[in-house]
This record gives sequence, structure tokens and C-alpha cells, in this order.
Amino acid sequence: MEIERPEIGVDHSPKKMTFMQTIKSFGPGIIVALAALGAGDLVDSSVAGSHFGYALMWVLVLASLVRFVVVNIMARIDMCNVEGKTLLEGYKTISKWYPYFFFGFAIILGHIINSYMIKGAGESLTNLLGVGNPLIWATIAAVSSLFVTGGNVYKRLELTEKALLVVMTLSFIIIAIAVKPDVAEIAKGTIGFELPPGTGIFGALTICLALVGSVAGSLTNFLYPHAIRDKGWNGPAFKRLQRNDLLFGIFVIIFINLSVWIVGAQLLKPQGVEVKNISDIAQALVSVMGPAGHVIFYLGALGVLYSSIIGIGSGFAKVATENFQLFKPGRSEKYGKDFAKDPIYKWLVIWFVISPIIWSLEGAPGFVVLTIFGNAIQAVALPAISIALIIMSNNKKFMGKYTNNIFENIILFGATILAIWGSIQLIIGFFN
Repeated sequence: MEIERPEIGVDHSPKKMTFMQTIKSFGPGIIVALAALGAGDLVDSSVAGSHFGYALMWVLVLASLVRFVVVNIMARIDMCNVEGKTLLEGYKTISKWYPYFFFGFAIILGHIINSYMIKGAGESLTNLLGVGNPLIWATIAAVSSLFVTGGNVYKRLELTEKALLVVMTLSFIIIAIAVKPDVAEIAKGTIGFELPPGTGIFGALTICLALVGSVAGSLTNFLYPHAIRDKGWNGPAFKRLQRNDLLFGIFVIIFINLSVWIVGAQLLKPQGVEVKNISDIAQALVSVMGPAGHVIFYLGALGVLYSSIIGIGSGFAKVATENFQLFKPGRSEKYGKDFAKDPIYKWLVIWFVISPIIWSLEGAPGFVVLTIFGNAIQAVALPAISIALIIMSNNKKFMGKYTNNIFENIILFGATILAIWGSIQLIIGFFN
């Protein structure tokens, strides 16, 4: 199942655009950034800030750098390999078992991620509107997202995500300014490389693994190659535009994480607040911003969570469908290259969006527990993802002149070693 490539000898380069036209053209990076953002960022960043102040800010920077390098390499493989294969087809050339692994992992991970996204959206809507209960609103959030995730709806998805981005940006700018961030401490935490001893219910090591796992080891990264194809960015001519689009998406992730981290360091830590659910953050903001703090935070949180629900529902369904077709090749011949036309896609969307509602039932594990668990286990997948990525991206027969540079290889090798070590620690901790 090869993807279409520009005709040789014909100039298919994107037209020259002004700065504002370039910004307006961005889309895949925003979609993937907002799918990747969510409960994990709200909880991990606030917990890190409330426990350790700004001491672990360098982990956020490192994790964001790793994500950019990993996802940019994935995009380049998908756009520029000489055999015209998709990224996931490339993984299959490394081992025939990759499609089975990615399909199974997507089924599990997509369910877990959306379990706390939907649970958080239900809690946010309940607290924001003051009526109903989390289960009712979680169900409404999940069901309504089906109207965005069903079918081949890239343009609708992009417009929805951009609207949610505006809501989130305004909300978190107001919040960040209101809590008066300590710029000097932020700079110190970013370049200090300090690893303070664990305090509270989560140790520094757990937070580091959760942050790195959530941004680097996530299967969410595989949504980006699908998004750039849906956008129509095929071939090396779009490489620069794609890179700038991804940089913008990474900036969005850093900005939201930094805003929540500031709340944890400036507000929650001095008050000794232990973050057990997102309402703890909202209540602390009320002491600084009054009732408006409650509303502004939940608007921002709802934007983060809802954008993730629709991004995970649509993106993971496409990733799982492509892998399903890779070990069931007759389906790709029958339904073509548009994965949304395969009937299994619709069933997968329902699975990723509707099944996680069960975690919003009374007595289910809490929001923070689901979030930390979901993010930490993603670190386990990074070795399998990055080892094959190293092989593909350095294979000149496969990539031609678009192989990795030294810096990219250092990041990939370092992330792989960290992931293997982290996976071992998680296994040891589980049996202890």
C-alpha cells in the first residue's frame, strides 16, 4: 500500500507564503499537540510544580526536545523515503510483528488515555456549570465527540482544534499572569538539571518518567504522519513547512505545560496543596483570582481535555486501522488508502471514545491515578518505537539523502537508553 508521491520532473513545491499565511496553513502540528496534551499535562506539571517548585523544569524542556526530534524523524520517513512507504509500512519492513504490536498497543493505550480525558472533561463540565454529575457530562462529552471524529473529516477536526486552542491560550495566559511567575526561578529550573528527592505521594523519578513517557514514548506521535498526509503534505518539498508546523505544535505543548507548572510552583507548593484531582488546582486559583479563577481554569482545562478526546478518537483509530490492514492486506485493496473508509475505523472510534466512559462510574480509580499510570506505561513502548526508528532513519537505501544527522542520532540513542532503563525500573517497582 504505497502512498502517492509527487510526479518526478514537475514542481510540486508549496507556493511561497507570507509569515501570516504560513501560520494560517499550520494544522497537523496543532492537532497532534492538542491530542497529546490533556490530563497528563494538567496533572504531571501541577504535581511536579507543587512538589518540587521549578527544580524539574529542565525535564519539560528535555521531553519537548525529544518529542520534536522523534516526531520530526517520523514525519521525514513518511514524506521522504525513496520507496514511497508510510511510516508504519516502514516498521513492517523491520519486523512483521510490528503491525500486531502497534495494533494491540493502540487498542489498550487509546482506551486508557481517553479514560482520564473523558473523566476529566466530565469533572470540568460539572464544576464549570454547577449542574448534573461527572458521569452524565462525561457521557455527553464522549458522544458529542463522535460528530467530529467520524469519517474523513480532517478539515472539521483542524478547525475544531484551532478554536479550542484559542480558548486554551487565552485561559492559560490569564492564569499564568495572575499567579505572578518567578522568571528567575524558571530560568534556574530550566538549566539547573536538579533532581530533588521525592516528596508527597509521587517521587521525582516517577514524575520524570511520566513526563518523558507521555511526550516521547506515546503512540500519539504516530498521529502526526497521518495528519500531514491528510493535509496533503507529501514529498520532500513540504519538509520545511512540516518542520515549522511541528515546531509550532511543540511550542503550544510547552506553553500549556509551563502555565500549569507555574500554578503548581507559585500557588500549590506554598499552600501545601496535594493535587489529587483537577478541582484542587481550580480551588487554589480562587484564592488568587476569585470566582473568575474557577471559570477560567475549567474553560482552559475543558479545551485541553476535549481536544484530546477527539484527537485520540480519530488519530488512534487511523493508526490502528492502518496496522490492521498491514496484517490483513486484502482490506487495503478493498477499501483503498483512506483508512476512514474501512468499516473497522468506525468501530475503533466508538471503542476509543465510548468504552472509556466506564472509568467515570462511581468507585473507579481516580483521575490522577489513571493519568500517572497511563503516562508511565508509555515509556515501556519507547524502546520498540525508537530502535526501529534508528534503523530506518539511518538506512541510506531506504531514506536516500534524508538520513539522520549526528544530533538526531544522539537524541534517539539517549531516549532509547532512558526508556529501557525506565522500563526496567517500572517492572521492578511493579513486582516490589
